[in-house]
Amino acid sequence: MTSPDTTPPDIELKAESTLPTEFGAVRLMVFHSPGNEDDHLALVVGEVADAEGVLVRLHSECITGDLLGSLRCDCGEQFAESRRLIHEAGQGVLLYLRQEGRGIGLVDKLRAYQLQDSGMDTVEANLAIGHQADARDYGIGAAILRSLGVGSVRLLTNNPDKIDQLKRYGVPVAERVALQPTPREENLRYLATKVEAMRHDIELPDASARAESD
Repeated sequence: MTSPDTTPPDIELKAESTLPTEFGAVRLMVFHSPGNEDDHLALVVGEVADAEGVLVRLHSECITGDLLGSLRCDCGEQFAESRRLIHEAGQGVLLYLRQEGRGIGLVDKLRAYQLQDSGMDTVEANLAIGHQADARDYGIGAAILRSLGVGSVRLLTNNPDKIDQLKRYGVPVAERVALQPTPREENLRYLATKVEAMRHDIELPDASARAESD
């Protein structure tokens, strides 16, 4: 977590190019922050400098969901839907932040999966291997948005911590835009833990409906 009025880290634009995608053309930019070994991506659609209410997604890397189509989480679904909505709006920014596994890395994420297979939920598993429930920090995301000149954002998220952190880093959040996931047998406990333990704003089937589906 960040403290109030936190200063975002320094960042450097390393490279950029136009990228044609299935959703349309994007300006792909690679940013680096001294002291952070990872490069972070910004997919920019339209003109965002000095713009207010820019549609923005802060998306943490999820190789299993984004790349492999895992149904254990809703990350891949959120990634695709955010890209669609931003292109549909004709303006926006998707930041792809290298914070795999809510900040614990791919190896420990898979270790946490093993614990989840034995009965733990996603928060319990992270804590059991010595991590926080959510170790992500969005300072680099805030720094990138400020470097792009974004005035205020409409944030694509169900996670209140993202809103709180952006505000603390000095990025005004004009609105939260919900990304409703698709509850499935494979992800229902994961989504329920997000709601109950992490305050995510997600609509889930009620208990009776879940019991009928079990």
